[in-house]
Amino acid sequence: MQFLQSFAAEVVAFTKANQGWAPFIVAALCFAESLAVVSFFVPATVMLVGIGGLIGGAGLNFWPIWWGAVIGGILGDWLSYVVGYYFKDSAHHHWPLSRYPEFTKRADDFMRKWGAMGVFIGRFSGPLRAFVPLAAGVFAVPQWKFQLANVTSAIVWAFVLLAPGWGLLKYISKYVPH
Repeated sequence: MQFLQSFAAEVVAFTKANQGWAPFIVAALCFAESLAVVSFFVPATVMLVGIGGLIGGAGLNFWPIWWGAVIGGILGDWLSYVVGYYFKDSAHHHWPLSRYPEFTKRADDFMRKWGAMGVFIGRFSGPLRAFVPLAAGVFAVPQWKFQLANVTSAIVWAFVLLAPGWGLLKYISKYVPH
């Protein structure tokens, strides 16, 4: 756990030092955060909230970073969907997914209950975030329904992750004397 915290702090510091790369860094983090299994090893949510704070505190431009988050999230979910669609249920029985049967089962149950709307809702649930698009592919949710839920949820999710730090630090720097 200490390693992940240290890694997260390093990524946020790197982003601060290389602000021009911030949209690309955020896109890569959101892509990793949206991939089944990979999301367990990349503490992207913590880093994204930290980068959101940099936006307000270091004066970074919110919108390019937000677009990076949206694009990374969309692409990560789309790739997970394609893997599920291509491999169907056999995806659950191969490494690395076979090591996480509780998450794949929860995602499958969630998709049975919610259908394409589950992709939108699942984006906001840390443990299910990366497995729901995979399950959507396994259950062959129509591509247009999946993409509608994928894109709209990525737009909202990226804003929810980044805006609090951006707005709070912008407010503090404007109204709180130094």
